[in-house]
Amino acid sequence: MPAFPSATSAPHHHATLAPQRGLRRRALTTAALLLGGASATCLAWAQGSASAFPSKPVTVVTAFAVGSGPDAVLRLVANKLSAAWKQSVTVDNRPGGGGFIAIEAARRGAPDGHTLLQLDSEHLSALPHLYKQRNFQTLQVFDPVAPLFRTPFLVAVPTQSPWKNMGDLIAAAKKGQGAVSYGSWGVGSPGHLGGEWLDLVDGTQMTHVPFREVSQLFTSVANGDPAWSLASIPSSQGIYKAGKIRYLAVAGPRRIAQLPDVPTLAEAGGPAQVDVNSFVSLLAVKGVPAPVRAQIHADVLKVLQEPEVREKFNTFAFEPLSWSVEEIQRQAGVKSEQYKLLIQKANISLE
Repeated sequence: MPAFPSATSAPHHHATLAPQRGLRRRALTTAALLLGGASATCLAWAQGSASAFPSKPVTVVTAFAVGSGPDAVLRLVANKLSAAWKQSVTVDNRPGGGGFIAIEAARRGAPDGHTLLQLDSEHLSALPHLYKQRNFQTLQVFDPVAPLFRTPFLVAVPTQSPWKNMGDLIAAAKKGQGAVSYGSWGVGSPGHLGGEWLDLVDGTQMTHVPFREVSQLFTSVANGDPAWSLASIPSSQGIYKAGKIRYLAVAGPRRIAQLPDVPTLAEAGGPAQVDVNSFVSLLAVKGVPAPVRAQIHADVLKVLQEPEVREKFNTFAFEPLSWSVEEIQRQAGVKSEQYKLLIQKANISLE
């Protein structure tokens, strides 16, 4: 390979190289300008894709029914986002089908952030284990974009139940297989899997009774058949205030401010390691530009700080969340491992 001419090279070499060096400098300058222009264009696109959002009305598809707690708080959040974004934000209720009706509706939306999806942690973490043949992984189709809230559950029994605490319930369940029944709002719901968790830890075999409607569930619990169920405050507060059910315990490690006299599971004689809760978040179909997802996340977190929103959440004992999208994914992964174990142990399938 020939060496570059040195400073002592013959004069005619300098005459030959001078124009080449000038051409090389001009080429490098042109390349730098082109690269700089491309970088500026990319930056402008990234900034513009967020600043231009939303450019049309936004729809939030939800798997929850009209009038439910998640629906009520979503509508308030949607109104606040609409005011901030200067675009309408519509809630589209698509309950049923184990969440797949809402999932399929949102899946058809363009990957531009104008179609969002409200799901709970069970839609993210339990569905893949309940519907194995579908081979559907929620977080392979959707990206989390913002957290909303986490809700605790309570152990509800009829007002006239002989059980005074969780120790009494567990002792009754240990009398034999199926000695105690519990209800839930569907196979694979937190109410069902929470009961399976208690069975696993306590070595019991309680009978699960699924209901199609939450209202039917708590009416039946009030009548003593099934003997108990897990309940959230928004789903059970009406019948609780009517004096037809009472709460034995919060199904977790912490008391809740709305019911300060209700003990935790451990305080009531139950297993300390059981913590039944559910978190709800917003998702978008994969492909939405990162700046748009980041804007939605930031704007939702701002809305969740507003006093009116916090007051509404507090009514339902919903804990507002400020998680990053990475934390949503991590929490979903933890629940997925829990649900995989429970679903396999109980041989639950919804195929």
